[in-house]
Amino acid sequence: MTPAGKLTINIYDERLPRKCFDARIVSAGRVQENRMSVKRISALKKLIKDQNLDAMIVSRNAHVRYLTGYTGSNGLLVVEHNRAHFFTDSRYDTQARKQVKGAKVTILSSSLAVGMQTIPGLKKQFATVGYERDFATVNELEEFRRNLNGSLLAGARGLVERLSVVKEKSELELIEKAAEITDAAFTHILSYAKPGVREVELAAELEYFMKTNGSEKPAFETIIASGARSALPHGLASSKRIAAGDFITFDYGATYRGYVADMTRTIVVGKASARQKKIYGIVLKAQKAALAKIKHGRKASDVDLAARNIITKAGYGKNFGHGTGHGIGFYVHVPPRVAHTSHDVLASGMVITVEPGIYIPQWGGVRIEDDVVVTKSGGRILNKSPKNLLEV
Repeated sequence: MTPAGKLTINIYDERLPRKCFDARIVSAGRVQENRMSVKRISALKKLIKDQNLDAMIVSRNAHVRYLTGYTGSNGLLVVEHNRAHFFTDSRYDTQARKQVKGAKVTILSSSLAVGMQTIPGLKKQFATVGYERDFATVNELEEFRRNLNGSLLAGARGLVERLSVVKEKSELELIEKAAEITDAAFTHILSYAKPGVREVELAAELEYFMKTNGSEKPAFETIIASGARSALPHGLASSKRIAAGDFITFDYGATYRGYVADMTRTIVVGKASARQKKIYGIVLKAQKAALAKIKHGRKASDVDLAARNIITKAGYGKNFGHGTGHGIGFYVHVPPRVAHTSHDVLASGMVITVEPGIYIPQWGGVRIEDDVVVTKSGGRILNKSPKNLLEV
């Protein structure tokens, strides 16, 4: 999201409630998703028109799913002012015709970009066609140019993201379900966190539990870092074995019907040392301060600074190098940015993470993260997992 709300366009377990799996609720959810797809495509049509584009090419899988409901891996959506076109190949014929709402489905036997040649509105000379500048590959751009004779390609930024920043009630419910699965997985994994167990084994058990309890897939590659490796903010699970006295940082999330959760908890295997308790206490204090700042109309940078000032005052400012959080929704890392350099302003219905940390090389680190819904009166924390320092 850019300042002042402007878009940039450049030319070039069982522990879970069984209602999660009630067939009637799933069916009702699909009907709601179908309605949302039609509504979202209609909103994108208006946005395209407002941005003086004749059409918009949507190629990122997550965005195609967000707009149409299609869950396959090969699809291309082209949206004009008055109509939308969806292209895929024969492998997804039945699936696309069943899932895609709000767009005409066409099955192709060649490059999906060839389908753009069949769209009358794109045949006129000097039509301006937007593409997802931040996500389109070089190969995709070549395909777009090859099949848009006479049209001008415009690299657009933030169109689909603009639609998805503030969540509707049904979207919030799905994120809550993802957070619920994520919480249950944390309770489950605690009994496996023992000396001698490898980080990758913990990751496998965590992901297996989430998938068997309603998650489609991990929201991102699971981060499990123990001992000195916990000083790596994005330390993916390795073959390292857990040792007594280790910090273990778990950063992971479930995906429920396309929507993600993103939670971090740090624990100690065995008894925590005085230094571990001190560092953990500072991070927890910082996180609570940031959470207390969240509400509609607040600058995202103020939330970051609430946490950052506490960590800096404690003498560990140089050990907190990343932002305090980010938006989540149909995938992780969406607007707004919760950082001291951010120009974003929080609004009711946004869902953000709050995840300050301290990372000390060759020793270890602590991060605590929750998913939070922004409301007019404050922040509503979705995660229920304990945040006191657990010694397991």
